[in-house]
Amino acid sequence: MKTLYDVEAGKYLDALAEKLRGMKEFEQPEWARYVKTSASRTRPPFEEGWWLKRAASILRQVYLRGMLGVGRLKTKYGGRKERGAKPDHFHKGSGKIIRTILQQAEKAGFLEKIKDKKAGRKLTKKGKEFLDSVAEEAK
Repeated sequence: MKTLYDVEAGKYLDALAEKLRGMKEFEQPEWARYVKTSASRTRPPFEEGWWLKRAASILRQVYLRGMLGVGRLKTKYGGRKERGAKPDHFHKGSGKIIRTILQQAEKAGFLEKIKDKKAGRKLTKKGKEFLDSVAEEAK
């Protein structure tokens, strides 16, 4: 049986985004067409289906790292803001986008909230099986 580790990341994310396209839980909210993904960006994403690709990427990160919170993901999806003549400066990514995708994944049954010494979200058994099945098909 193949796992996420056996498949190239680009192929896997494309296959996972395609699988998520058919799920009603992962529909892009209306407001998402107008927001930037980070303070370091100049415009909102214009690519069709960027919401599903970001959702696939977040699910992959949770699989790889075990347990993640919004703060860690904000740092992951941030970037360097070009400030003209001044030196570039790092800005974190949009927490609203990340939080909404995590909530959608919870609603789908792929993630669960953990409140232990550290708080965050981790994959459920259903989520791990789903991600592994996508890896099997992605080859």
